[in-house]
Amino acid sequence: MVPLVSIIALCYNHARFLEAALDSILAQTYPHLEVVLVDDASTDGSADILRRYVAQNPGWQLLLLPENQNNCRAFNRGLALSEGDFVIDFATDDVLLPERIARQVAAFEQAGPRCGMVYTDAELLDESGRFVRHYYRRDARGRLHPRPASGLVFADVLERYFISTPTMLMRRATLDALGGYDETLSYEDFDFWVRASRDWEFQFLDIVSTQKHLHPRSKSAKSYRRHDPHLASTIVVCRKALALCRTPEERAALVVRVRWELRQALRHRSRPEAHALYQLLSELGAVGVVDWGMFKVLG
Repeated sequence: MVPLVSIIALCYNHARFLEAALDSILAQTYPHLEVVLVDDASTDGSADILRRYVAQNPGWQLLLLPENQNNCRAFNRGLALSEGDFVIDFATDDVLLPERIARQVAAFEQAGPRCGMVYTDAELLDESGRFVRHYYRRDARGRLHPRPASGLVFADVLERYFISTPTMLMRRATLDALGGYDETLSYEDFDFWVRASRDWEFQFLDIVSTQKHLHPRSKSAKSYRRHDPHLASTIVVCRKALALCRTPEERAALVVRVRWELRQALRHRSRPEAHALYQLLSELGAVGVVDWGMFKVLG
C-alpha cells in the first residue's frame, strides 16, 4: 500500500510567494498526498489565494485561524486534521522540488521502521528568487565535509545545528509519540530534533529537495536580539535535553550547545537568558574560566 503523505502548509503573509509554493505541491510526482492549508491570520491577501486553490483542488482542506498563533500551535491544528503516515511542515514561502516526496518516501522504506525523519539539502534563495548557495557546503567535487549525520544522532543534534528544517519529512508515529510540537515554545525545530532523536533514527538523503527563501526580517535573523523569545525557548529545550541525556558523551555534547548559546546571550546582553544558561552550565559542571570571566563582565 502506498503511504499517505500529509503536507501541512503554513501561511502567514506569504502572498508574494504563495502561488509558487502551492504550485510546487501540485507538481509533485508522488501520487498519494493530503494537503492541509493553515492560514495564521494573514493580513496581506493570502487567504484569498488559499481559497482559490482550495476551490480548484476540492480534496484540499483549509483552516483559517481567526487570530495569529505561533508556528507550533498552527502546525498542531493542521496536524489534527490530517491522517498521513508521513508529514511535511511546509512554509508557504518555500518551494518543493517535484521529486522531493517520492525520493524521501523511498528513503524511509530503505531506512526501516525506526527512522523518524528524513532530511536533505536545500537551495537557499534571496527574496528575489536568485540562488545564493546550497544549505550544505561542498568541495570542488561536490562532496560534503562533514557529511550530515544519520542514524542515532541525539548527541549530534545537541552539539550543533546541521539539519535543514524545511527539507524534513517526519514519520507521523514519531510526531504522535511526542504529542506534536510543544506549543509553549516560540519555534519548533530544535525541540523536535532533541526529543525525536532520543529514540528515533534520522536519515540524511543527499539530494536537493527544497528551495528556501532567506528573509532579513525572519525569526532566525532576530533570534538573539534582546527580548526575542527564541533564546528563552532554546533554554527550555536544553533543559529537556539534560533530562534525556544518558551518557557522559551526551552531556559533553550538551555542554558545547549551552556554552555556545551562553556566548550569544552575553554578546547580545540578554541578561536573564545569560543567567539561566550560566546556571545550566554550572549544573553540568562545565563552567570554565573564560565563561566565568565573560559572565562577570555582564554582571
